[in-house]
Amino acid sequence: MAGLLFLAFAYLAVGQAAVNRGGAQTAADAAVLAAAQNGRKQLADAWAAALLEPAKWRDIFEGNVPVDNPCARAEQLATQNDATLNGCNWQLLRYTVEIKTNKPVGDSVVPGTEDVHSTASATAVIEPRCSFPDEPGGDDELPELTCGGKPWKLDPDDEATLPAPEDLFDVHLAAG
Repeated sequence: MAGLLFLAFAYLAVGQAAVNRGGAQTAADAAVLAAAQNGRKQLADAWAAALLEPAKWRDIFEGNVPVDNPCARAEQLATQNDATLNGCNWQLLRYTVEIKTNKPVGDSVVPGTEDVHSTASATAVIEPRCSFPDEPGGDDELPELTCGGKPWKLDPDDEATLPAPEDLFDVHLAAG
């Protein structure tokens, strides 16, 4: 009977650790998506600023433009998920974060777990959703932009007709 009771407590400890690890992964996923969405917004803003300079579009859609540190938003999301951001890196269109939970796994029948914190990492990518001709049409004419199969009639004088960041770029989690 004592053996069964010990086994039950051991399963409880494993369950506690799994729940804590799941929370860590959720925090990492939320944080990296926040960073990538911040990066996407900055890329969309750069595209809008270069709207009348189609020669710059390719660099923007390939992520070859400077973006301000997108990790502040990742840190906010990690904090909201009761975790600490240990690392946030980005290269072009790929973002990676590492987090550690603020709460330890907790007391259990397994000695030493009371001070163990779960860690997790996540990666997100930004993918351009648009295509356009390499050579613009006429001198005063903007090239046709097609995003997600939808053609956009670009009117620089009417911001409401321009694609939103989510029309220009897709953000999603990626494997390792």
